[in-house]
Amino acid sequence: MAKETPLEKMSYEEAFAELESIVGKLEEADQPLDEAMALFERGQSLAKHCGDLLDKAELKVQELSEDGQLSELE
Repeated sequence: MAKETPLEKMSYEEAFAELESIVGKLEEADQPLDEAMALFERGQSLAKHCGDLLDKAELKVQELSEDGQLSELE
């Protein structure tokens, strides 16, 4: 497996693209078990990272809308 970028340095888009790639590899089902497990673990970490980034974005949107900064867009 190629050198992995640390999660904390990945944007949502980068993490999601890598996650999609991992899903594709796992769907092929021709990896040895140890490689499949490593891919699965990386995928789990990427999915959590994406979820965390989405949660932060949602919180930011809520904070902005509570401050009235988004009222002109509504």
